[in-house]
Amino acid sequence: MTTQNKIKVAQFGLGPIGLEALKLAASKPWADIVGGVDIAPEKIGRDLAELTGLPALAGRKVYPDIEALLAAARPDVVLHTSVSKFAAAAAQIEPIVQHGISVVSSSEELLCPAFRDAHLAARLDSLCQRHNARVLGTGVNPGFVMDVLPVVMTGVSRSVSRVSAQRVVNATTRRGPLQRKIGSGWTPAEFERRFAEGSAGHAGLKDSVALIAHCLGWKLDNITETGRAMVADHDITTPHVQVKKGQCCGLHQVGVATMNGRSVIELDLKMYLDAPDPHDAIQIEGEPPLRVRIEGGVAGDHATVAAVVNAVPRVLAARPGLRVMTDIAAPCLA
Repeated sequence: MTTQNKIKVAQFGLGPIGLEALKLAASKPWADIVGGVDIAPEKIGRDLAELTGLPALAGRKVYPDIEALLAAARPDVVLHTSVSKFAAAAAQIEPIVQHGISVVSSSEELLCPAFRDAHLAARLDSLCQRHNARVLGTGVNPGFVMDVLPVVMTGVSRSVSRVSAQRVVNATTRRGPLQRKIGSGWTPAEFERRFAEGSAGHAGLKDSVALIAHCLGWKLDNITETGRAMVADHDITTPHVQVKKGQCCGLHQVGVATMNGRSVIELDLKMYLDAPDPHDAIQIEGEPPLRVRIEGGVAGDHATVAAVVNAVPRVLAARPGLRVMTDIAAPCLA
């Protein structure tokens, strides 16, 4: 494939996930990396070869904003890995879309954006259509394990009465920021206070519930979410945190949707240090009943990066607009 025929890719957000997405994209024969965007002063102006350790990216620079990037190169698509909240993501994405550039984002609240803010979603969709751009939120959870995968399973169902999924993640194997975000080292009371405030916990569980309901055409009564601390029964030390017995070592979060007074979706997530038996499991109650269990679970960080990068060709082939995962072709290696 010649450089002229390749998809020109830029990376927005050069934290741990952004750098890994950039490195994976650089390995794809269909991708041509043209630059990156980050607001960190210590990264602006630096060479992507230096940041990633990939000599092939020599000459591609980090810019402070999309306008500065466009003065040097024009991407076909931007990989966006900087924020979780829909409103914050939309503020960063709208200037990109206005240039007719598509975006694939790891923002959790972009999974089912109309659930979070129907007015903002309609505005971003209109902007995309006006400028012939596409925007998609994806990832592993949300974005695949507890939403897209269950929905795909229902494709062989004659009827569905309930969808449930469980995910157990051994957070000891995950990156430092995540170990801290799940409350490692806090008191259980501190975790539960912060969870109630919305400043702690896993982002996107209610969005996964909303996407499942959207795809099945279910009109829900409501969606509720609970979160509590997982308490360490022994001292735990990782390269990033130290947790004493009795302190918080992670979370147990549950999202439940009811319809006509009955529970129809339940997503149960446990993410904590030294969690035994990590796995992902899905149950579809209906005709036929379906059960799937993934031993070891889908590795979050690596899979999130793969989900974002693999979506690029399918997003560019989709109709312009603000899209959800079930609007585009089925997930596959790209």
